Amino acid sequence: MLKLLVCSDAPEQALRYHGFQRIAGVDEVGRGALFGPVVAAAVILPECLDNLAAAGLKDSKQLLREQREALDIQIRGMALAFSIAAVDAETIDRVNIYQASRMAMLAAVQGLNIEPDHLLIDAMRLDHPCRQTKLIYGDALSLSIAAASVLAKVHRDALMRELDTVHPGYGLASHKGYATPAHRRALAEIGPCPLHRRSFAPVRGVDPDEFDDLSAELLFDESDLDEAEMDEAEIDEASLIDEASAEEADWA
Repeated sequence: MLKLLVCSDAPEQALRYHGFQRIAGVDEVGRGALFGPVVAAAVILPECLDNLAAAGLKDSKQLLREQREALDIQIRGMALAFSIAAVDAETIDRVNIYQASRMAMLAAVQGLNIEPDHLLIDAMRLDHPCRQTKLIYGDALSLSIAAASVLAKVHRDALMRELDTVHPGYGLASHKGYATPAHRRALAEIGPCPLHRRSFAPVRGVDPDEFDDLSAELLFDESDLDEAEMDEAEIDEASLIDEASAEEADWA
């Protein structure tokens, strides 16, 4: 269904009609991973987005790595302002993934060197005084949100490739920390490392007694994977959201 949506500047133009000029697109990646931080980006683009539309900008998960990296360079070159922020696995375990995602997105907005007058956010609202629009499937509908999605994903994927050399054996460079069968096998064989999200069930299951008091989180988000990664994932739908909290279900 997401592939049928058209990513355009229609949301931005509607906001400009109402007088908003410094519109920041905001998105996050890595919410469903078992390893590493959740990463968010905020970006303020110029009014004319024809070049990005012509280049095929859309939800980063629907793009190939080469396309994302080329768009990342283009977005950075034309953006009026952009910012990237991350919240680490320890904080995710402490506050839950939903709140950690909001924290990362808020930090990205606060890191902009131009004050936005409106936020276009993919399916969330932030504790920020700026006017906001919560847009469901925003990264597939808004070029500004899609641009933030690309910046965040390129940044996080590069970080996962770097961390693969620091924490070998898990295959991080391949699956980027998501719950693929290869990653689950590695967890069973060598156990989690300090950057794994201990509150997530596939990690917690390696040593269940250590984390009895932690609530269940979203185990795996298929939408965060590239199509190539999806082939390996073999998603168990029954394990997705059975015990997710009501607050987390707000964005599902």
